[in-house]
This record gives sequence, structure tokens and C-alpha cells, in this order.
Amino acid sequence: MGATNCPETPRQKMIGMMYLVLTAMLALNVSKDILNAFSIVDETLTSSTSITERTIASDEFLLDKQRLIMGEDKVADAVNKAASIKSSSDEMVKYIEQLKNDLLDHIEGTHTNEDGSPMAVSDIASKDNISGPTEFLINSGKAAELKKKLHDYRESLLALVDEKYRESVDKSIGIEVDNKYHDNDGLEESWDVHYFNGTIMAACVTLLNKTVGEVRNAESIVLKHTIGSITSEDFKFNQITGRAIPKSQVVFQGDKYTADIIVAAFDDKQSLEIYYKMGVDTLISTEGATKLEGLNGVGKLELPASGLGEQKYAGIIRMMAPDGTPRSYGFKDTYNVLKPTATVAAEKMNVFYAGIDNPVSVNAPCPPDKIHLQMSAGTATKIEAGKFNISVPASMQGKDVSVNITAEIGGKTTSFGATTFRVKKVPDPEAKVGGRIRGGKVSKSELTVNPFLTAKMDESFAYDLKWNIKSFRVTFVIKGVEDPPIACQGGKFSESVISKIKKAGVGTAIYITDIRASSPAGERNLNDISIRIR
Repeated sequence: MGATNCPETPRQKMIGMMYLVLTAMLALNVSKDILNAFSIVDETLTSSTSITERTIASDEFLLDKQRLIMGEDKVADAVNKAASIKSSSDEMVKYIEQLKNDLLDHIEGTHTNEDGSPMAVSDIASKDNISGPTEFLINSGKAAELKKKLHDYRESLLALVDEKYRESVDKSIGIEVDNKYHDNDGLEESWDVHYFNGTIMAACVTLLNKTVGEVRNAESIVLKHTIGSITSEDFKFNQITGRAIPKSQVVFQGDKYTADIIVAAFDDKQSLEIYYKMGVDTLISTEGATKLEGLNGVGKLELPASGLGEQKYAGIIRMMAPDGTPRSYGFKDTYNVLKPTATVAAEKMNVFYAGIDNPVSVNAPCPPDKIHLQMSAGTATKIEAGKFNISVPASMQGKDVSVNITAEIGGKTTSFGATTFRVKKVPDPEAKVGGRIRGGKVSKSELTVNPFLTAKMDESFAYDLKWNIKSFRVTFVIKGVEDPPIACQGGKFSESVISKIKKAGVGTAIYITDIRASSPAGERNLNDISIRIR
């Protein structure tokens, strides 16, 4: 995998277009109704940043996989660079997030909502405040400090790129803070003055969130380049196997089964000789077998899907090894041929959860707007053609429900059969302090800057289910002496709790118990949190 140029991604182009719209809005004397549109831009930027963060996590997993395959010595440089990229990027994002929180605290008096969740642009009361942000960011020099940190961060990323690729990466990572900017009169001004001087509150917060997204995007680009610098020639394999890679192992009658036949770890310059035979688990001799052409290291296999049920085949791949000796590698696979039928697939999970909406998509050999569902228990509400929300009552937990599919075809109602789903209880969310602290040794400063609880579902739970903290109790144990518990309503620490945290000495134990949270799935008692001041 050689290093390549990094062209602007569609997501970068989308963010750029949105930012042009944002800049145009800043030039207008907009009403408060229009100011609310900033929240839409902000939500989209935040969503795009989340997608980039998932891409980064996927690339980090790929790098770790390469480390396991190739050995530490082959990828040590890339691993060290990736660690440096992550460290500097996390530090930059942390600085911007803290600057945003400080700005919100200065203007709004807080950077969190009543439930303890981070304040978004839509939650800001003084969206059109223009003097406060200028005083806080420009007059204090904080915006200029942000510019310098962004400049240094960008330079630190480029320093990790091989010099011969640095120019192409430089053009793609963004965060251009040293360009020339001009005001409405054409006078030159710096990046920080251009974007934050005389800028309304809603725009300032959106701009800071946009900058977080630019940092993550730059991190993603340089990380991909770092991984790409590990070439395929460096790979070491302890075994080589032939593989059949099917497009799908479920084929409808009358269609075709299609698969790629490849040899792992060999380049596309290899000339392959491929044989396969139906109905066998292993192919020892080529007698009675069918020969395939192998081009560019890949053989294309197409089998007619005639008979129903499970089908199997096996074959061998013959090629020359790097030392010039002939080698053979076996492969095999199975696939199922089914009659065309409609299916119901839960878009989020393969089960239904009681008490919340379960989105499903239904496909059938007819126009999607003609499809209807009937439930054995619960309701199916159509969202759009072929898409439904399934709602199942709590009384069905641990039981099965069936979804029957019908469609209007040729003026009559045709049934495509029923599918059974298991109904499960929505799992409990995990309570944390400040959205990330699960417990253990924590500094007083970490607690005082995160004086609230949150409840979030595990990442494996694909539904977007929001939980609100209703109440909890905090107990301090100082030098072995347990103080009376302090009851807190909502998600925030009470003033008395914050005061005791500030006065607490090293080794003080803090127990957060009786945590209650609510959501559309109902009200729950959550996990206790045990903290010790370090």
C-alpha cells in the first residue's frame, strides 16, 4: 500500500460549502429566527466530526492489525508516528473544547444544560451577543493564542510526513491560519481577527466546532498517509491460502453466484492457473474440473443458480512462488440458492426492543410503496416507502412477535410470509461523571470541571436513545469516617458536593449511588460510581 496524494474528500467539500453559507450569514444583520439556522450547521458539523473520528478509529485498528501480521520492527516507525498524531490531535481538540466551554461560561454562565449534557448552539440563549465574544476572544488574545496553536499543530503533523510527499499532504489537510485575510474595506487582517472580531455568539461556537472537525480531518489524512507508507512488499506471512470471496452466499433462483478467487499476499502481476469442481470438499486432481482464467492475480467465478439449497465447490490455484518454484493452493466454499422472497431486516439490530421505535426496511419484488406490515403484537408505523417503525409493548419482553408482509401486486394483495423477531428489554445505560469518568483515582480538578453525571448506552447499542439523570446521592468518606449522604436532583452536583470536593484531601473516597435515569424506555436504577481523590 504505497503513499498517494490526498485529494479533497466529499465530506471536506460539503463542510467547505456549509462554511461559505455560514460566512455569508455573518455578513448579514440576521434576525433571531435566522440565527437558529446556525444550530443546523453546528449539528451537521458535529455529525461530520463523529464520522471522521470513527474513520480514525478504523484506521488505528488497521495499523494495529498490520503490526500483528508484519511484526513490531516493520511498523515501529508508523506506530510511533500514529501515536504522535493522536497525542497532538487530542491535545488540540481538548484545548479548543476548553476554549469553547470558557466562552460559554463567560457569556451564558455555564457550558452545560440542566441535565448535565454539553450545551449546543441551539441551547444558547444569547445567540446574537456580539460584544461578549469579541471581548473574550479578541481583546484577551485567546483567539490569537488559538491561531498560534493551530499553526504549531499543523506544522507538527507535516513534520511527520516524508519530505517527498509533504507538499501533496500540505495541500489537503486544511487548517490554513497563515493566509492573508481582508475586511470589508479590503484591509489586511489576521485569521483570528477575521473570524472572531465582531462575530456573534452562535457563529463563534459554530466556528470552534468547525475547527475541531478540521483538526480531526487533518488527523485522519495524515494517519492514512502514515499507514499508506507501509508498502505491501514489507509484509511477512507465515502461510498462504487460496480464498473464494463471494459477492453473496445467498442467491435467488434464476440469478448467478459470483465470487473472486484470490491468493492472499501475492501481487497483481502473478499469472494464475485456476481449476474448480462442483459438489466436492477438496480438489486433488484437475481431472473433470473446470479451468478459469486468472488475470492480475484474481480469478472471476460465475455459477448459474439453478438448483435450490446448499451448493458447494472446491478448487486449486497454481502459481509460481518468489523463488521460482511452482506452488498449489486449495480453496473451497458453499452457498445457498433460495427462491425469491421478501424479508424484514431490523436496521439497527436483529431484535426488537420493547418500549422504543425499532426502524426496519422491507424489500420485496414490487414497488416499496405497495408494501404493508401486520404485527402479531405491537404496531408498525410507515415512515416512508419500504421503511417502518416497529413498536412493541413491555409486556412482550422475552417473547416472540411475528411480522407478516403483504403487498398490492396486480390489483390484489399478495402475502410474502411472516418473520419472527425476539423482543428484548432495552439494556441499562452506564452512568459516568462528566461523560467519561467511570471511577477510580481522579483529581479534584477533573471533578470540578465535570460536575455532572451522564448516562449513555454502550457503543454496541445502535439506537440513538437519550437518558436524563433524575437524581443521585453522594457520600464522602474522609480518613475512614463516612459523612451523611448528600441528595442531588437532576444531573448536576449540588453546591455542597462541589464545595466538599474542593476541600477534600488526597485519599478521600467519594461514592455516587442511587442513580436514577429516565428515557422513552422507562426509568432505571444505574450503576454506582466509586472515586478516590488523587
